[in-house]
Amino acid sequence: MKQRVFSGTRATGKLHLGNYFGAVKGYIALQENPELECLYMVMDLHAITTPYNARELSQLSQDVILDYLAAGLDPQKAIITKQSLIPEHPYLSFLFASIMSVARMQHLPTYKEKIKQYPHNVTMALLNYPILMAADILLYKASLVPVGIDQEPHLEIAREVARKMNDLYQTSFPQPQRFATASGYVPSLTGEGKMSKSVVGSFINLTDNLETIKTKLAAVPTDSGTGKVVPSQGSITNLLLFVELFQGKDKRLEYEHAYMGNGIRYGELKNNLAQAIFNTLEPIQEKRSMLEKKPDYIQEVMSSGAKRASQIAQATLLEVKEKMGLL
Repeated sequence: MKQRVFSGTRATGKLHLGNYFGAVKGYIALQENPELECLYMVMDLHAITTPYNARELSQLSQDVILDYLAAGLDPQKAIITKQSLIPEHPYLSFLFASIMSVARMQHLPTYKEKIKQYPHNVTMALLNYPILMAADILLYKASLVPVGIDQEPHLEIAREVARKMNDLYQTSFPQPQRFATASGYVPSLTGEGKMSKSVVGSFINLTDNLETIKTKLAAVPTDSGTGKVVPSQGSITNLLLFVELFQGKDKRLEYEHAYMGNGIRYGELKNNLAQAIFNTLEPIQEKRSMLEKKPDYIQEVMSSGAKRASQIAQATLLEVKEKMGLL
């Protein structure tokens, strides 16, 4: 039996370079592995756990699907859909909530961070976010979850839920494990942390044109361009990492030697880097432009993906309901 892989992207609209290198490139590699069954979803139910615009949510979800397909995900090789099309997700989440204490959820560091970020929107949905994530994964009995290290506390909740359900009701849930794909870490343009939609000025979208990319890179803080030691953190380090990602390691070494010698001309570096980034994104943008003219196809991808996912989800939920005495 194939191992199942589950991963999702919050419905925040168009994807950026961090999403592409940190997740989607890895997804594409995984879908080519015949030993794996992959499910990739837009997590629109998770999007409503914090303040959002209801009028925009559907389009934001479609934008993620568009970028998935434009980047190379194949609905013939992976299940691609959005979370809310499969009602078993919130149903199983409610059942899981019956075995998890409020205190356990309140102690999660991610929950504490979110209530600081949204002090006036501390809802039950926010508290239950990790339980819904556990349901997302365990509904498909996925054993592999390609996510970042920041999601490890949530994955531990999923494993805890699996253990408790198996002990209490003799279910057969695996304990899902996080694993890293071959894709790379993409830092923020601001010089701090990773590229994120929540930080203004930190990201480059997959849909950005050459001029937009140049403008965003031009805003990256720089120094005099010379020194005895190449900086090991901050915006200069991040610029050099971008050079390595898009122009190769040799080009990065060339700039590092220049930094400790005659100096770096940042205007030239940024223009060349912008062109290299755009060269990578241009074929993705061309495919996206073609897909945008086929809205019925996007709906069909989500609909057919939901049907395939539902077959698995319904069987799992039926098993759980039987074991919990609901049938």
